[in-house]
Amino acid sequence: MPEVNNIEEARQWVGKEVGKSDWLEISQEQVNQFADTTHDHQFIHIDQARAEKETPFGGTIAHGFLTLSLLSHLSVQADTINIRDARMKINYGLDKVRFLNPVRVGKRIRARFELVSAEEKRPGQYLIKHRATVEIEGEDKPAMIADWLGLSIT
Repeated sequence: MPEVNNIEEARQWVGKEVGKSDWLEISQEQVNQFADTTHDHQFIHIDQARAEKETPFGGTIAHGFLTLSLLSHLSVQADTINIRDARMKINYGLDKVRFLNPVRVGKRIRARFELVSAEEKRPGQYLIKHRATVEIEGEDKPAMIADWLGLSIT
């Protein structure tokens, strides 16, 4: 993990990839659990036979929001910017999210993180923006691109 002493050091990483996660397989069980949690039981996610027959995907696909929610897990594995004296980092939100390619069940995904910006919001609070690109193994087009904001508090 690129660990920096202050916001000025963090800014030196702007425009650079700061890490990538391991591959993670998306299982039907995960998709079903997410459907139950979010009450989104659209057949394209949970009915393999119908999804094969009635969609161009060749089977069930993950919810876009499942892919988005996995950023937390994927970022733990990746080398994102960390300010050394930060007591905590919290999710601050998203500036932009685009779902570009469906993730078929059984495929593996990983995320690459590029530092977009690092700004002092208030004394001791640093707003860090990463561009997360979620790739699908063996496919050219990414599943998702998101500009994700984190707040580091020293």
